[in-house]
Amino acid sequence: MSSITAQSRLVATYSSPDNKHFTVTKTLNSPPSASPQDKTSYLEGLRKAVTETQEQINKELTARMEEDVARGTATAQDKEEENYGEEVQEEED
Repeated sequence: MSSITAQSRLVATYSSPDNKHFTVTKTLNSPPSASPQDKTSYLEGLRKAVTETQEQINKELTARMEEDVARGTATAQDKEEENYGEEVQEEED
């Protein structure tokens, strides 16, 4: 006799017009019964999956922030080179 284990998925998706999209997916086995031990085990697995997902999201977002900073630095340097030796009027808000 084969047993079929129901599964749940934890999915986090990031999308941005300026950066590469990413998705983090964790698959969890649903508790085989409603017993407190099975529910506790499931919740421990869910907690671990959430922590791992958060760590992956933090790594991905940190990398994107560094890309944004590098792009911003390059843009500022390009603008500075473009205006080298010229008086530049700052725009007022």
